[in-house]
Amino acid sequence: MESRTAGMSGELTSRLLGSPLWTDAMVHESGIEVRDVPFVTVGGGIGSFVTVDYLRIAGVPAGQIAVLSNIDHPWQTYQYLTRVSQIPVPERIRSDSSSRPDNIWGFPSYALSEAWRERSVRPLLHVLGEPIFADYWTPRAGAVFASLERESARIAYPDMLVKGVVRMVRRRAGGGYFTILTPPAGTTSTKRVAYRSRFVHIAVGYPGLKFLPDLQAFREEHGDFHLVVNAYEPHEHVYESLKTAPGTVMVRGGGIVASRVLQRLMDDREKFGLQTEIEHVFRTFVTGSHGPHRWSRRKGGHGFAYQGFNYPKSVWGGQLKAKMRKLDGEERAAEYRRMGGTNTPKRRRWQQQMQAGRDGGWYRAYRGLVDEVQPGNRLTSIVQRDDGVQRIASDFIIDCTGLEADIADHRLLSDLLTNGGAGRNPLGRLEVERTFEVKGTASGDGALYASGTATLGGYFPGVDTFLGLQVAAQEIADDLARRGWAPRLGPLRSTAQWIRWSLNRPVEGSASWSRS
Repeated sequence: MESRTAGMSGELTSRLLGSPLWTDAMVHESGIEVRDVPFVTVGGGIGSFVTVDYLRIAGVPAGQIAVLSNIDHPWQTYQYLTRVSQIPVPERIRSDSSSRPDNIWGFPSYALSEAWRERSVRPLLHVLGEPIFADYWTPRAGAVFASLERESARIAYPDMLVKGVVRMVRRRAGGGYFTILTPPAGTTSTKRVAYRSRFVHIAVGYPGLKFLPDLQAFREEHGDFHLVVNAYEPHEHVYESLKTAPGTVMVRGGGIVASRVLQRLMDDREKFGLQTEIEHVFRTFVTGSHGPHRWSRRKGGHGFAYQGFNYPKSVWGGQLKAKMRKLDGEERAAEYRRMGGTNTPKRRRWQQQMQAGRDGGWYRAYRGLVDEVQPGNRLTSIVQRDDGVQRIASDFIIDCTGLEADIADHRLLSDLLTNGGAGRNPLGRLEVERTFEVKGTASGDGALYASGTATLGGYFPGVDTFLGLQVAAQEIADDLARRGWAPRLGPLRSTAQWIRWSLNRPVEGSASWSRS
């Protein structure tokens, strides 16, 4: 590690900002402190975590990796999003039993671990009966966070973490990259720090919240962040207000988050004897099973499209995964359109609650497009329905349509598109190779990788899932091994490391590791 600060401010110069290729001399002239580390991952969430986990298990020492992040632990953002979208710690998330971001082997599964922990065979019987005799078994949020915390300590993740905000990644003359970090004020002698590395991995998660246009216009015009809320921002006040007086809530959207919000509203209605009424507006109202042919159909009804997980299971290792790796351009985009769309699991509890609401007349669901939301004593939504225009009054509106902001809304990704050589895939996200290297960003013998939702639309569909992040991490680790930088994880080491994982013992370095 080297420091070059001699009486300089350490700020980005106009010369640096305007150049897509930086020399060591240019950075030195700016006074920015330079730190050398071979592998840098940006984001610090679960995408960064599983990639680091693979490399550490393969035998890469912790000192060869830097995790640049503005969060304290990898599950922090995910825990926040689950909590505000009505999935508290005791509730179950939408993830397969074997999709374990803390366990690259997937064994024991979450169900087996829960059965052992609770001394009960019920989780195992549940898995055996899914999905015909029981809903898909999924893990509790709290169990996921606890297992991530355990693995984080085991691989010495905190030792690799560097707090701060990453401003940009630029290619370095001669190969590799400079990653510019803005650390917390007062923690370094310069305002910026440049991490000089051969490899960079970007896993920054969702670019940000995106409201429906009419709701965004309402919030901007009236400054109301209390009555019109997004399900991914804190909105507990809505449920607390309904406990004090009867009210009507309009729910917008038809995915998993809409299902969770509906369940919270209905649970509170039942538990506290409330008189809450719900208006549920779908942009696309599904009335039954749908799909291009009998072998590719998804169940649906009452507005919802039903599917156990985000994608068909074959995207993680079956025929669909193999097929997608061969598609480019419009063919790939068409396949995404065919299998895509908003969907949610069909869980028995939700079905019973919604049927009770339909029978009682306090839950009303329909297809419609909202043109405008008007203020007043109550919110009035102007809805274009199939049978004409309808004015629907509500006390609150909860937008459950998702985290869909454009990647250019993220400063780091925007800079990659403008100055880093990155391009967009058929869905408008970062175009990556089958190895998850970002196309067009190569720098000498270095490589820049990306994983997570920013790469949705690439050769692998399930990128924004636990298992998808692990598939990406494995591809990246294998590519690093092919380049001669990381040790290859073979069967003997893998078996030995699984035994260490099961005993919760720290990872060991690889005997074949020869890099400094």
